[in-house]
Amino acid sequence: MAQIGRFNKLKVKRTRDYGVHLDGGESGDIILKYREVPKDCQAGDEIEVFLYQDRDDHLRATTQKPLVTVGQFACLRVVGSTPTGAYLDWGLDRDLFVPIREQREAMTTGKSYVVFVFLDEKNNRITASSKLDKFLSMESWSFKEGQEVELIIYDQTDLGYKAIVNHSHGGMIYQNEVFQKLAIGQQLKGYIKKIREDLKIDLSLQKPGYQGVDNISKVILQVLTDHGGHLTITDKSEPEAIYALFGVSKKIFKKAIGGLYKKRLIAIDASGVRLIK
Repeated sequence: MAQIGRFNKLKVKRTRDYGVHLDGGESGDIILKYREVPKDCQAGDEIEVFLYQDRDDHLRATTQKPLVTVGQFACLRVVGSTPTGAYLDWGLDRDLFVPIREQREAMTTGKSYVVFVFLDEKNNRITASSKLDKFLSMESWSFKEGQEVELIIYDQTDLGYKAIVNHSHGGMIYQNEVFQKLAIGQQLKGYIKKIREDLKIDLSLQKPGYQGVDNISKVILQVLTDHGGHLTITDKSEPEAIYALFGVSKKIFKKAIGGLYKKRLIAIDASGVRLIK
């Protein structure tokens, strides 16, 4: 069955001057306009298309690639607004609609917002919402502590940054563990730091515990080599200075240089850290 808001591989039933008719099964014929039909396309060929409804509620196909599909989160820019809602640029000729009732705050043209894309059951139209919490799953048993995940930053609070985890769950990166600039809508890798008793997820931008030390040890040795074997930085340095050089928290840095010191690969004194040749 053809799925609205997703990519479908559909068979060409017949060709016409204005395009081709695709077999949508129970949905009937779906038209792909001529300008998007692959060269030398014939009846019986299969074409991968994205399905959406036009303004007249007719099902249409396109070979254009949207920035997001139904069931996903994305940061999209507002390109226009009306009293009933806002329109987002999502990579297709027809913009994506966010009704007023689905806006957490009034959307402003030119600004970008993190939204969830879903199929409105009332009219079967692809719709976006910036009220994200209601779309985030509360079941976190599928995750393991230390697991690498994909994050989208979607909000900032006094505690830190809220992030969407693997397009399905919500998590928190605490402010005192952030050592880099983060922005709403930014996508980056992170790690499951802890799954709490209430099933809420604590996140980290570095591998928890000693798991990430081996990799950062290599980075430290390389940075030392690049700087002539000596750096005026120690475990007493400011966290921001450590992150600027090595891209990790002060806690991870201290563990790493401690391991390198025990292996007698580096020396640590009041002037900084140096390689032992």
